[in-house]
Amino acid sequence: MEYTGERIIPKLMNPKNGLVIEHIARYAFANEFCKGRVLDIACGSGYGSEILLTDNDKITKLVGIDISTESIAYAKQHYSFPQTSYYTDNALNKDLHTIYGTFDTIISFETIEHFEGDEIFVQNLYNLLKPNGTLIISTPFGRGKDHPCSCPFHVFQYTEEEFLEVLKPFQQIAMYHQIDSTIELPKEDQKYYLMVAVCKK
Repeated sequence: MEYTGERIIPKLMNPKNGLVIEHIARYAFANEFCKGRVLDIACGSGYGSEILLTDNDKITKLVGIDISTESIAYAKQHYSFPQTSYYTDNALNKDLHTIYGTFDTIISFETIEHFEGDEIFVQNLYNLLKPNGTLIISTPFGRGKDHPCSCPFHVFQYTEEEFLEVLKPFQQIAMYHQIDSTIELPKEDQKYYLMVAVCKK
């Protein structure tokens, strides 16, 4: 699998790379919430599975889904564990919950900004989540959906208000902010680059 800049492949990247550090920090943060059946949607190369399963005996099953057959093949080769299963599918497929069932925890990191159809995607996440389940979802701060985005892999980037609006199907939302490896409730005097929402159904 070749590194193109779109997906994180830690084994092919410098461990001091800022993107690698940020992404690993998000999975370490999510580890604290993960239990039962867990879905990592847009799991990419699958490296997150290793982090989620480290020192976590509350995960009974970990399903990774990605649109890239190459990524899924890489995940199966490099990050297969007794609890893991990987599948190629589209995050906008409205039948995902019928095919894969429902989950206690869902992770969606750096996904929602990659395509049109964010409301469909969020409804899919809602349908895939069990009652009282937890969704951990992240996206970078941006100028807003009506403004052009400099990242070639992103369709748009949200303001915090827009991100909260699209997540409104969920009854509880705790919004964390991230800079480098730090993920915390936002401080007034700190500049952040990413939002990490913890949502309850």
